[in-house]
Amino acid sequence: ITPTGETLTDDEWNEFKKVVQAAIENLNLHRQEEGRILEQELLLRINNISKYQEEVIKLEPLRKQKIKDGLAKVLEDNMGKDNYDPNRLEQELIYYIEKIDLTEEQVRLNNHCDYFKTILEEIGEGKGKKLSFVLQEVGREINTTGAKAYDSAIQKCVVMMKDELEKAKEQVLNV
Repeated sequence: ITPTGETLTDDEWNEFKKVVQAAIENLNLHRQEEGRILEQELLLRINNISKYQEEVIKLEPLRKQKIKDGLAKVLEDNMGKDNYDPNRLEQELIYYIEKIDLTEEQVRLNNHCDYFKTILEEIGEGKGKKLSFVLQEVGREINTTGAKAYDSAIQKCVVMMKDELEKAKEQVLNV
């Protein structure tokens, strides 16, 4: 490398400055457009998670009834219809169903999805870490729902929610 003593004239500098300014403006426009597209993608993923959550909520009463019917059938098959106390069965079912109730997880999942959307709407920079943290919380609620489900239809919804979550996590890395 050999240094030269060449310098730009004032006219050359002004032309060069215009080109650099135009490049910066184009870069900023591109970043804004990319941000809009990324926001739409993230909203799509969170809205899809919410749709699957609504499906889980619809399936919840059926799941409880299936569990109750299944336990009663097991007792009848193994002990006979008249050899167990239906009141005791009801007490045990209440205890069991309370342990696998999904209401708390669904409420928190809904709150996390709403908070995620709120963060997206905020003006300013530095949202990536917040969004990533909220997605971790969304994942916890989805996993807990899956662990408590004991229902194939709900498990399918959980798998679909996890798929949407992974897609959202990939995009948040770009924020």
